[in-house]
Amino acid sequence: MDKATIGGVVIGLGGILGGMLMEGGKVGTVLQPTAAIIVGLGTLGAVMISFPLEVVLAAFKRGIQVVVQPHHDAKETIQELVKFANQARKEGIVSLDAEISKIKEPFLKKALMLAVDGTEPEELRAIMEVDLDQMGSRDEKIPAVFEAIGGYAPTIGIIGAVLGLIQVMQHLDNITEVGRGIAVAFVATIYGVGLANIVALPSAGKLKIRIHEEHLIHEMTLDGVLSILEGMNPRMIETKLYGYIGATVPEKK
Repeated sequence: MDKATIGGVVIGLGGILGGMLMEGGKVGTVLQPTAAIIVGLGTLGAVMISFPLEVVLAAFKRGIQVVVQPHHDAKETIQELVKFANQARKEGIVSLDAEISKIKEPFLKKALMLAVDGTEPEELRAIMEVDLDQMGSRDEKIPAVFEAIGGYAPTIGIIGAVLGLIQVMQHLDNITEVGRGIAVAFVATIYGVGLANIVALPSAGKLKIRIHEEHLIHEMTLDGVLSILEGMNPRMIETKLYGYIGATVPEKK
């Protein structure tokens, strides 16, 4: 679990609700199912108009990474590449063919398979960079979906508030109902602004970081496989790859 995300949600909502309670408010006054339906479904509809369905579904699926940190350990990848480099240096790069079936990461698996098959370094780089470009083009749409939610939700909240006020205006003869109705009407605005600024926009920012880290590991992986193919010393490969993460090679025990 991502402690920063969990902590941020608790602090953000805690501060808002705590401040409201300190002023004598009640949590029940902001629990309005009708407002939630208007803002939730209205925002979802606007997003589905803006993006293809597969992009929306992929974004919501990827959204779990805001809370659950994905397992993309750069140091583990470096250690694996160095192991392959040592094996290729001792037994030849063809010996890595037996290791390919054990690799779970698709990008590394494809790059190493091309290397074992005798692909020239320039050709291997060109092939894998096409994959990198495609992944970059696909992944940049993921945060854009959450940014769109952050843009639409407040406006849909205003629409919900206006609809509530329209209903209130039909009961002007009862001043008590008018006051209560106005309070309820503005809950939709709270939901819209809250969804945008506590959920959607922060999620877009976190996903951009996740995607950047993932792409950095892919670029590092490609560089490592090319270095193995070119016969670079494993120690030099390790030193070069640690440079991608701004770290120094750990001392051997």
